[in-house]
Amino acid sequence: MMPLHMESTAKIEATRWLAVGALLALIAVCLAWELGHAQSRWAVKALPLCIPLAGLLKRRMYTYRWVSLLVWLYFLEGVLRVADRPPVSYFASAEIALSLLLFAACAAHVRIRLKSAHDPAA
Repeated sequence: MMPLHMESTAKIEATRWLAVGALLALIAVCLAWELGHAQSRWAVKALPLCIPLAGLLKRRMYTYRWVSLLVWLYFLEGVLRVADRPPVSYFASAEIALSLLLFAACAAHVRIRLKSAHDPAA
């Protein structure tokens, strides 16, 4: 059995990499959607997602908090567009799933870090 502080460190790293992976996948979906299948061919939608990448990699708690709010805009777009015809509905479904995954990873990361910071045994 691992000591408590090592267990929480492993969970923190797992949620960190899950958040980074979900963010990168969401960027890829947005780029593929906009560059490959949208009429406008603008990749502007993916730009706001590129900003927090450095903060997530540097373990900045503030970044995890505001990304968990930003991601709801992408979730909302996915929900609004999921009823469109394929392939738009496929991209919208992927955007919904990745937005939820990113939110869950960021929320778990913040919760685990706050708990380990306040835990006297850690």
